[in-house]
Amino acid sequence: MRDRAVILVSGGLDSATVLAMARNEGFALHALSVDYGQRHCSELDAATRVCKTAAVKAHKIVTIDLRSIGGSALTEDLDVPRTGVGNSIPITYVPARNTIMLSVAMAWAEVLGAADVFIGVNAVDYSGYPDCRPEFISAFQQLARVATKSAIEGRTLQLHTPLIHLSKAEIIRKGMKLGVNYEQTVSCYQADPKGRACGVCDSCRIRRAGFVQAGVPDPTRYWQGT
Repeated sequence: MRDRAVILVSGGLDSATVLAMARNEGFALHALSVDYGQRHCSELDAATRVCKTAAVKAHKIVTIDLRSIGGSALTEDLDVPRTGVGNSIPITYVPARNTIMLSVAMAWAEVLGAADVFIGVNAVDYSGYPDCRPEFISAFQQLARVATKSAIEGRTLQLHTPLIHLSKAEIIRKGMKLGVNYEQTVSCYQADPKGRACGVCDSCRIRRAGFVQAGVPDPTRYWQGT
């Protein structure tokens, strides 16, 4: 049996690429998505499409109510910025989201007997979130060495962040080589119910620029008139 791995799949461009990379490495794919109270369900619909295409062994959607905490334009009824990101961490940052998601992934990996978890964090073309940086991943890796029964018994969880030092264009080129269908993905912070992107939020701008720089036609579906 191939080694099992848990892959966090949001439905966005980056996680779809990571899923394809883990598949290419020969892992038995166990995809994990999180319904955390985000402002639209289009990305979870996209995650389901991506996982079906990747023929994963299992796709689990876990519900965690971060909307009850708020603190982000993605979990409260706050306006999503349309003018780019300055030097401060933007209001689209969801407090402790990656910490929570990785903790759930680590728990499922322990249940599965898996020693590998993949996450598509990126510290090059991103919005400046603190939980996408190498420092965060390094700290969580240390936590994984002491946090579970599996680790204490000698099977330490290994975190894989294959995109962390890549530009968006490099990610897209890598995904294209692996056959990723980016038309299935949704990256927009405020996609409509049909999964069409706004074209103006920070995530849309980074995504669109990535396709331009990669020299690849942008398959993203946008709102009419955008």
